[in-house]
Amino acid sequence: MSVEEHRKIAKEKMKGKCGVFSMCDGAPNKICQGNSYGKPIGFGGVGSGASFVNNVEALKKLNLKMRVIGENYSPNTKYNFFGHELTMPIMGASVTGVNSFGGDNAITEPEFCKATVLGAKEAGTLGWRGDTYSYDWDFMPCYDAICNMAGGWGVKISKPRDQETLKKVFKMYEEGGAIAVGTDVDGCGSTIMATHNKPVFRKSVDDLKELVNSTKLPFIVKGIMCAEDALAAAEAGVSAVVVSNHGGRVLDHTVGTADALFEVVDAVKGEVTIIADGGVRTGYDVLKMLAIGADSVLFGRDIVRAAVGGGAEGVKAFFEMQQKTLVKAMRMTGVSSLEEITRAVIYK
Repeated sequence: MSVEEHRKIAKEKMKGKCGVFSMCDGAPNKICQGNSYGKPIGFGGVGSGASFVNNVEALKKLNLKMRVIGENYSPNTKYNFFGHELTMPIMGASVTGVNSFGGDNAITEPEFCKATVLGAKEAGTLGWRGDTYSYDWDFMPCYDAICNMAGGWGVKISKPRDQETLKKVFKMYEEGGAIAVGTDVDGCGSTIMATHNKPVFRKSVDDLKELVNSTKLPFIVKGIMCAEDALAAAEAGVSAVVVSNHGGRVLDHTVGTADALFEVVDAVKGEVTIIADGGVRTGYDVLKMLAIGADSVLFGRDIVRAAVGGGAEGVKAFFEMQQKTLVKAMRMTGVSSLEEITRAVIYK
């Protein structure tokens, strides 16, 4: 089945939660944004939804520089992620919790974790798995998907819970063979965790150092939106930062992640791996993020729709489509490898 066919199935399953529109832009008339006042956030953005919208707009205002005269070549999208070769610099973000996008009628949490991790693996890339209030030691579908089903082929990102819980989780994934672990520090703004007696915390540089030193795996901090936090994460010794505002779901009126990416790249490029998400919808958007200076890019909401509509097959098909689009974009902008992509590829 095609990506479009999977999306049609997802549209029916996610009715009332997500319209699976051709353009997921957070506009006020979209179903998900209509849930933002007086109801759970659902699939939209927090408050007015401005952060969600800004993610899309920040990428929209960047244009690609078409450059087509020169030697013929076939672009190479291979990407090395902490010693593991991927087919593309595109991975699945750590979106977690089926209650946010349609409930068990759309897909169960174990089914979702399996689809995202195995679908990504079949496409030659990685699915990241996150954390939510329903996760506990007796319910760990992310662990089952990454460590039991995929042989460790995945990344685990945990909410910023207390230090001892995080260290215990990271040790489990390390022993289970996972590729990397980390925490989404912007998850300190998750009210649903505290509501369900799963408190989350702001993390200091010393807290992050303690977590980095607790595991042999590469450690990732997700939720970086300014140079100051990027420098603090680098000081803590993290392996990678993810420029992300949690899909616009934790703080209203942030800038778009592509805008924040410029200053993060200028601050820590070369010191840590830089990954970006937020508003990324196509391989063209991927190229824009890479041109700003990201090493790789995460897709979030679209991976959810692919999993709901087609399971692992839907996720695999989605990744392969984005890789093909990235190849075309690279070919049309005069770059043959990821290393050749610079800011010269984009117009601001």
